[in-house]
Amino acid sequence: MGGAEPESAETDRLPGWVTLLRAPNPGPMTLDGTNTWILRAPGSGRATVVDPGPLDEGHLRRIAEHGPVERILITHGHHDHVEGAARLSELLGGAPVRAGSPVHCLGGEPFDPSESLDGNGLEIRVLQTPGHTSDSVSFLVECESSSAMFTGDTMLGRGTTVVAPPDGDLGAYLGSLELLSAYPEVLMLPGHGPARTDTAERARFYLAHRRERLAQVAAAMAAGADTPAAVVDLVYPDLDPALRFAAEWSAAAQLDYLRNPQEKP
Repeated sequence: MGGAEPESAETDRLPGWVTLLRAPNPGPMTLDGTNTWILRAPGSGRATVVDPGPLDEGHLRRIAEHGPVERILITHGHHDHVEGAARLSELLGGAPVRAGSPVHCLGGEPFDPSESLDGNGLEIRVLQTPGHTSDSVSFLVECESSSAMFTGDTMLGRGTTVVAPPDGDLGAYLGSLELLSAYPEVLMLPGHGPARTDTAERARFYLAHRRERLAQVAAAMAAGADTPAAVVDLVYPDLDPALRFAAEWSAAAQLDYLRNPQEKP
């Protein structure tokens, strides 16, 4: 759900240390499927996996073929990103799983704020980017002379992200977009959709879209819309019926944000 996007910002060119394996779970919320990222520095004997995806045996075995793997990292706890983690760890001989929430960790601890994970030729900085979920993180990874930002569902390669209460929080989400807008000319590798050439540009696009939508929702409220369904009727008149449920989730978050004044980015 969103307006015009700069198509030129899409890219299929990945650094040599990044491999994309896309899970076979396409759909309205997952786009072409969940992106599983495998990171291996040149000459390194061990890889890092970001978001193993759903519990699909074929997909998980394809990932395991890229072993040995030092660690499995999770951007957030939605099932299409984390459901296959325990099985993948088993296939990889017990590789630890680390996430923002202890619920999704296996053989490892939750991330510390701004934690750095170095080794095997990779420098990985964990950025706390809550909003889509309370446990959402992004990974800024540097390898040799290149870097990439792995954004999970905080920013997608196509379309915009749903923020659904109670776990999703629009105020926190806007703050996360502000944080990501500080990384210009850093390749963005999302949890769904194509890669983007500039993390900061994508974050600024998302911020502009959110502020425009909030203005529309405020106008709808002034016209008497006081429920998510009523807001969707006014703000999303041409919405695909298959996406109405997601629009109502977003509208609920927008109503909550506008009704509860807070420090707003």
